Amino acid sequence: MNPYTTFPVKIVDIKKHTNIDYTFFVEKKIDVKCGQFVQVSVPKFGEVPISISDYDRDVMELTIREVGHVTNAIFNKGIGDYLHIRGPYGNGFDVKDHYGKDLIIVTGGTGLAPVKYIINYFSDNIDKLNSFKLISGFKSSQEILFRDSFDKWKENIDVCLTIDSPEEGWKGNTGFVTEHISKLDIKDIQNTHVIMVGPPPMLRFSAMELAKLGIPNEQIWVSFERKMSCGIGKCGHCKIGSTYVCQEGPVFRYDKAVQLID
Repeated sequence: MNPYTTFPVKIVDIKKHTNIDYTFFVEKKIDVKCGQFVQVSVPKFGEVPISISDYDRDVMELTIREVGHVTNAIFNKGIGDYLHIRGPYGNGFDVKDHYGKDLIIVTGGTGLAPVKYIINYFSDNIDKLNSFKLISGFKSSQEILFRDSFDKWKENIDVCLTIDSPEEGWKGNTGFVTEHISKLDIKDIQNTHVIMVGPPPMLRFSAMELAKLGIPNEQIWVSFERKMSCGIGKCGHCKIGSTYVCQEGPVFRYDKAVQLID
């Protein structure tokens, strides 16, 4: 079978988050795992790698930012239209790795999308964790994703939603996520797990703050979802040294990730 062969999925709903960030709800025809990604294509326009933000038995969510030729074509689609998909690719996050732990998830901007499923899962199954803290940062209040979900998460999770700088009318937290990491009260270092997804500077400086708190690299997981390209190790765009991120990742434990000098 041609590994580039795609299959059509119907768009069953669309949700607008910002002027350039939408979630497309499509038919779920494949088995997927949180943190994996798919290649989404529009015939005659091309394809782009997109993280799977959430899913249930019948529907898969793809949160997409309109930033170029292909995503513009996707945004011209409506409910009832079709997208073409191949995948899923990558290793993803395993929720069972974190059972019984003090879990901290740190996200920056659209880095929230790849871990939306795992946040929902533990929000609905909070008894499987010892504690759960979410720190999620955005440049401004206008760029916040999944606003309705934050209201739900706050019912069971210790949530810190922050924007980079103060704004008129904003009554929530301000400052980079690193500032809020430094304020964490870690009671049991050996039982603490951290998941981080976001732009490279955020990952780097967040890891430095976690190190100051005593969290070892082997208890931190990160996603290099920004590196995804063809998904099958043929184009080489995801390669860092001898590592094909699309095949060995995009999720890495940080003691491996820190060796991947991009």
